[in-house]
Amino acid sequence: MKEADMVVVLRCLLLLLVLLQPLGNAAAYSEHSCNATIGNYTASDAFGANLARLTSELPVNASTSPSLYASAAVGISPDRAFGLALCRGDITDAETCSGCLGDAFQQLRKLCAGDRDATFYDDLCTVRYSAEDFPARPEDNSPVINALDVNGSTFVGWDSRNATSRDTFLSLVGALFGEMAIYGAYNSSVRRFASAVMYINPEMPLVYGLAQCTPDLSPGQCTRCFQGLEELNKQWYDGREGGRILGVRCNFRYEAYQFYDGTANVRIGLPGDSPPPPPTGSNHKKMLVIVLCVSITVFCIMLLGCLLLTIRRLRKGEIRLEPSQSRSVSKTEEALMLWKIEESSSEFTLYDFPELGAATDSFSQDNKLGTGGFGPVYKGILADGTEVAVKRLAAQSGQGLIEFKNEIQLIAKLQHTNLVKLMGCCVQEEEKMLVYEYMPNRSLDYFIFEQERGTLLDWKRRYHIIEGIAQGLLYLHKHSRVKIIHRDMKASNILLDKDLNPKISDFGMARIFASNMTHANTNRIVGTYGYMAPEYASEGIFSVKSDVFSFGVLLLEIVSGKRNSGRNQHYGNFVNLLCHAWHLWREGRGFELADQTRGDFDEVTSISRCVQIALLCVQDNAMDRPTMADATAMLGNAGVLLPDPRQPPHFYLRVAVNDEEDGVGGLGVRTRSTHFTDSSSTNDMTITTIQEGR
Repeated sequence: MKEADMVVVLRCLLLLLVLLQPLGNAAAYSEHSCNATIGNYTASDAFGANLARLTSELPVNASTSPSLYASAAVGISPDRAFGLALCRGDITDAETCSGCLGDAFQQLRKLCAGDRDATFYDDLCTVRYSAEDFPARPEDNSPVINALDVNGSTFVGWDSRNATSRDTFLSLVGALFGEMAIYGAYNSSVRRFASAVMYINPEMPLVYGLAQCTPDLSPGQCTRCFQGLEELNKQWYDGREGGRILGVRCNFRYEAYQFYDGTANVRIGLPGDSPPPPPTGSNHKKMLVIVLCVSITVFCIMLLGCLLLTIRRLRKGEIRLEPSQSRSVSKTEEALMLWKIEESSSEFTLYDFPELGAATDSFSQDNKLGTGGFGPVYKGILADGTEVAVKRLAAQSGQGLIEFKNEIQLIAKLQHTNLVKLMGCCVQEEEKMLVYEYMPNRSLDYFIFEQERGTLLDWKRRYHIIEGIAQGLLYLHKHSRVKIIHRDMKASNILLDKDLNPKISDFGMARIFASNMTHANTNRIVGTYGYMAPEYASEGIFSVKSDVFSFGVLLLEIVSGKRNSGRNQHYGNFVNLLCHAWHLWREGRGFELADQTRGDFDEVTSISRCVQIALLCVQDNAMDRPTMADATAMLGNAGVLLPDPRQPPHFYLRVAVNDEEDGVGGLGVRTRSTHFTDSSSTNDMTITTIQEGR
């Protein structure tokens, strides 16, 4: 057989295999939930009449809507009936949608006869009715059903195969779901729907997915709903190659075969217009064996040819193997591929573990620079003499792994003189490390909060550091390729190079913002109290103004040499540095906040101006705070007139401290009772903390 004929046969076999693969090789699925806690009804009473009208109108309204969705209310309280109807986003004709919804309502009224609250989940649609106004609660996704393990059973027709590697497959599902969630929430405004397919390598199965929100949700509400499902999937995942979690407001499903119609909206690991590689299936074993045999034969021939050519060129001296070329980085490359992270540039290096072990003298204590929430940091010297800082993920650190991935995703793509440079990473087995440029002067807190070392930073140097931090934040918010919110700006995350130039570090908690986004909301509050904006700490709302607040706190700390809040800090009658600074500024004594150990009072005007800029940044209302562009302009131009800042958060809280000895158990423990008083209210609160005996 000629080579051309073999190629044609191979392509035909691949095409036949794809065509024979069924789109829906699972049995028809349905699940329902009956809720009798809010009362019962009969067909002849007012609620029953309202429900009959509601369930007849919703299928028509939803199927004729471009969004395939409708919600409505019929009647008046207390017999008003509320309902919702949603068809799957890949449905293309109204008849299919209407038929599914009508049948779902009909079955539900039989299954939950007399209950005034009921929900039905079908492969192609979701319906719910209730005597409660649940459509007015967009954050409520109940009832949520885990279709892999409802009452301890697995539904007939589901793919019962276990994934080869449970953790790896869960990572694949997580990556797939993350991409679908972004597309469904922000890029699919009509139906809030996304379908996806992911291909990693021939050894891993293709993963197909579908995610959908009700179209009345905003992008932020849809995102939060998806985040809730993602957490549930982590809890309930049992190692199968198929599963789904269903809720009234959002749902998702994944399988090792294509179960939706049409082309996927999101394609991971595949060229944009190419079909996915043929899925593995038990019904096509003979064809698959033929295809595999032919493929392996062709591959072996090509491999042998490449090997012979390489040996020939090596003998002729045309190829020289450098040490960096010969080391194995396959584990790191595989991990980055799995996490959907691309090497951002040729300057980003994939290190191997022995190389970093040698650079740090086997991670000796003598080379340890410190320990953070991520794990220990070591100084290292590479083979070429380059000094580096190696950040090693602590063992069993689930949170650290998230930050590890996030930092590679973000900082490797950023280039600015006031951002620390991420030189590369290492991922081999359980070892995960980030490699940064080495900062010989450590972090800013090492200087400003220590009285002796603080004298090394005169006001000119401090002002230079303030301007550098502002420029770095401005780049993140406005001038980088993507808008980035750091979310953990603090003194310990500002590193200083040999010339005391500041560099922002630690992007493990940073978030990318779409260009049209002004703020976002999260249930996972991360960062450091004392630097958090009030709206973020209390409600999870963050934006560029969150970083502005943290910058204002940091600016006051640089000026004063004191932490915003903490043990052994004194702020007169105020609970923190912010309120103390505002009190001084209001009395025209802002310059008194400056670190008294330096004695550079000839800079009174500059210091007072910095205090005022900082107070503008830490105002309680985010809308009142300047942007980093405004703050940078204020710092760089002494002629710019500054507005008067409003009071910072918690200004009216006063503090009085009483120390009492407690000899319980002979431990020499000192109890510090801090009594806060709100001068505008009669409500007080007392916080008691335990301190080590001195």
